[in-house]
This record gives sequence, C-alpha cells and structure tokens, in this order.
Amino acid sequence: APLTLKLSGVAGQSLGVWNAGGLNLYLEGDANDYVGKGMAGGKIVIFPPKASTLETQKTSIIGNTCLYGATGGQLFAAGCAGERFGVRNSGARAVIEGAGDHCCEYMTGGQITVLGNTGYNFGAGMTGGFAYVLDLDRSFVDKYNHELVEIHRISNYSMEEYRNHLRSVITEYCNETRSAWGLHILDNFDDYIPKFWLVKPK
Repeated sequence: APLTLKLSGVAGQSLGVWNAGGLNLYLEGDANDYVGKGMAGGKIVIFPPKASTLETQKTSIIGNTCLYGATGGQLFAAGCAGERFGVRNSGARAVIEGAGDHCCEYMTGGQITVLGNTGYNFGAGMTGGFAYVLDLDRSFVDKYNHELVEIHRISNYSMEEYRNHLRSVITEYCNETRSAWGLHILDNFDDYIPKFWLVKPK
C-alpha cells in the first residue's frame, strides 16, 4: 500500500522533489519553489487550510519552477503556481488553478490542466504531452507560443473523448483537493467547456 504523509503549514523549497511511486504527500497549506521537481511517481496534493476564505483561483499556493523535469506521478494544487510550471515535464500529470509565464516550456510528455489564467510564452518548445487551459477572458491566444503548439476548442462533437477526459481529470482533482473552484466548474461543466483550449504540439 502507498505511504501517505499528511502535512500542514508552509513547506519551504523542494517539497516532494524526486518523489517516488508509493509516496503520497498531502499538504494543507502552501509551498515555495520546486515542488515536485524531477518527480517520478506518487502524488503531491496541496490545498489551503479549511478556515481559509481566499479564492483559490486567484491565490498563489506553490512557487516557481514546480514539476521541473518530472517524469511521472501526479500533482494537484488548489491554487495558482508561479513561473516555469511543468518545464521539461516528460510524464507527470498535474492540475493547478493558474500559472505564471513559461508554463509547459520544453514539455515532452505528460498532461497539465490549468483551471484559470496563465502567463505569457505558454508551451514554448513543447514537443509532447498536452494541456487543457481554461481561458475565461479570451486572452490565451496572445499568451501561448505559436511556434510549436496549436490550440483547439474541445466543445465540438469530434472532441468528445477529450471532453470526457477533462471531466474525469477535474473530478479526480476535486476528490483530492476539495477545491470549491473545481467543483464550481464541474457543476457548470457545459457552461465552461466552450472556454477551454486543448494545447498540443503541431
């Protein structure tokens, strides 16, 4: 059986780096840079304290360069990440509620879901894997790097497989983090689906 560690408070740098299969880390609080750097397996779940009244989709919960060079495992964070999230990711799966600049840069595999705003230069040098991005203000067209990636809507009939996958990803995320924002999206899935982009290499 996997080993589960339940932590609370503020984690410093490098929570769960090189995390291995069989180790599941749960943090009620927030963490600094390099969460899940090089992680190979297992699970990292970060969510705000129960008493928190902050809106997670507008609040940072992890720092910069998280999931850098990860090869596997899962990261669920009920809040926003800093810059360079998922850079050189080759196999991890993650859900966050916002990201800074250079998200998914040089990504070669895995799958990232951003339930909210991103910074600029999304997907630069990305050659594998794919991402879902919720674009509430129609600004993502100006934010992704057009060189190697293309974006598609998943609301039409031919994209049903991606729609079903996205719903299952958000469902798992909500089960792990209890994110109010994630649950709101699920409860109003038909309204939000037209606002998502699928980002994948050309």
